[in-house]
Amino acid sequence: MRVIVVGGGVAGAASAVALRRIGAEVTVYEAYADPGGRVGAFVSLASNGLRGLAALGVLEEVRAAGFAVPRQLMWSGSGRLLGDLPRGRRSDDPLHSVTLMRGRLVETLRAAAERAGARIVTGERLVDAVTTGTGVRAVFDGGRTAEADLLVGADGIWSATRRILDPAAPDPAYAGLYTAAGVARGVAGVEPGTFHMVFGRSGAFLAIGAPDGSVWWGAQPAAERAPDLDAVDPDLLAGLYRGEPMPSAVLRAVTETHRPTLHHTMPPVRVWRNDRIVLVGDASHPVGAGQGASMAIEDAAVLAHALAATASVPAGLASYEADRRERTARLVKMAAANRDAKVAGPVARRVRDVVMPVALRFFYERGTAWLYDYRLPELPVSAGTPRAASRSQAPSR
Repeated sequence: MRVIVVGGGVAGAASAVALRRIGAEVTVYEAYADPGGRVGAFVSLASNGLRGLAALGVLEEVRAAGFAVPRQLMWSGSGRLLGDLPRGRRSDDPLHSVTLMRGRLVETLRAAAERAGARIVTGERLVDAVTTGTGVRAVFDGGRTAEADLLVGADGIWSATRRILDPAAPDPAYAGLYTAAGVARGVAGVEPGTFHMVFGRSGAFLAIGAPDGSVWWGAQPAAERAPDLDAVDPDLLAGLYRGEPMPSAVLRAVTETHRPTLHHTMPPVRVWRNDRIVLVGDASHPVGAGQGASMAIEDAAVLAHALAATASVPAGLASYEADRRERTARLVKMAAANRDAKVAGPVARRVRDVVMPVALRFFYERGTAWLYDYRLPELPVSAGTPRAASRSQAPSR
């Protein structure tokens, strides 16, 4: 089976690894050469995403590129502790969340895809794709064309593939908040391996203790209108989080900043596939809630398994969609609730600070079981296909 993957980010590179494991001939077309580019900073992978990496055979490589974050503390803006939780997992799960730079994650997945035999072509942007009944023909902006049995649209929230599948597909809209991130040094009280989330008056603030003693931070202020990202700097953020102990301490110690990014929302995508084209990752379901990368990795594993387990490409795509629709829709709803909590007004903040400690203590484990206990099918390794990496497996429970 010949496969074109459009997009070489997390979803595209993971799809390339997964599809090579079932013996597909894979070519990835990516518009940019730089895997991280100026977009995003760090990303956290929860236990379900790590199990996806294990199914792809690349868990240990990704772990080595980041660091484990087993614990999460939730704080009110005034400094009151609201919850002490396992980070991105159930409390009895030995598979700890991993944090790493998004660019390192993409680099690691791309390297695994190339070791497995995938071809990666950069500087090519998809402009059209036409199904032929038994395959698909892709057209790129430089005039290049390519033909295959399947085209996987892994080209993110601004997906060209989504628009090709459905000209009436929804567009993303600014969600009313943005993220600025970077690194700080010399901050007391942020222990290595601990994720802190502060519900500040202007928005959420994240601080993660790295093994070298630095703090990886992220501010998520609410802003009715999308800001000029070039004007977002630590001084602006310090004004927004003034009077809140941990954010203020971190922002006073900033040594590095990353390009800010806007948050977006999008109505449900009606068309995920036809018989020869399919969407994965943010192209079909931008989920948020710290699960974007994990869901993209899950998508890759489920898609490859569905194609290997069915008699035809159309049947495999139908099976994939049936498997993923309900799970990702449920996560989108959870993400919306998380976003509302981050931008709560004065009255809602007071209610949240009273209710959240009780909810986290008594209902967190039960409420997240569906997300973290998800089990992916094991992917076969086709005879004669180079292994993407060592056959690392997630610890079983």
